[in-house]
Amino acid sequence: MLIGYARTSTLDQKAGLEAQRRDLTSARCEKIFEEQVSSVNVEQRVKLDAAIDFCRAGDVLVVTKLDRLARSVAHLVTITETLAEKGVALRILDGAIDTGTPNGRLMLNMLASIAQFEREIMLERQREGIAKAKADGKYKGRKATAMARADEVKKLADEGMPSLKIAETLGIGKSSVYRILR
Repeated sequence: MLIGYARTSTLDQKAGLEAQRRDLTSARCEKIFEEQVSSVNVEQRVKLDAAIDFCRAGDVLVVTKLDRLARSVAHLVTITETLAEKGVALRILDGAIDTGTPNGRLMLNMLASIAQFEREIMLERQREGIAKAKADGKYKGRKATAMARADEVKKLADEGMPSLKIAETLGIGKSSVYRILR
């Protein structure tokens, strides 16, 4: 059985999720697990865990791109080892990689290493750019979005709206609501 897994990092990436769903359906996945959560926080990847649990020996877990599955080589190794123990192959549509073959396993490990290297280089450049901007007095950090909406938070609280509903309505974190109301 072909089992698909689709992920986007944010709720705003609806088109990306739809494109993954389309590609997984075209690849003839019989069941597709979807979630919208950052890959950085791997503990919250409930649907990925569910997809892996759902897989049985002889199944293939299908993703559209490697970065939809794992952010680091270590995480990828953990996932592929878990799948291999269950007798499940991994197929990545972009790049035509299939861990059911020795060549596919080799290519996956090489691409994962390159992807992690690229990410680390990008983060290093980003840190350097921020440091330079700070030194030039051009970087002030990001503006506090919740505090900019403090008046709205207080108004809704005065109207009797519960804190969790305020956070949901304004699209800010519940801890920010509590902090403003303190």
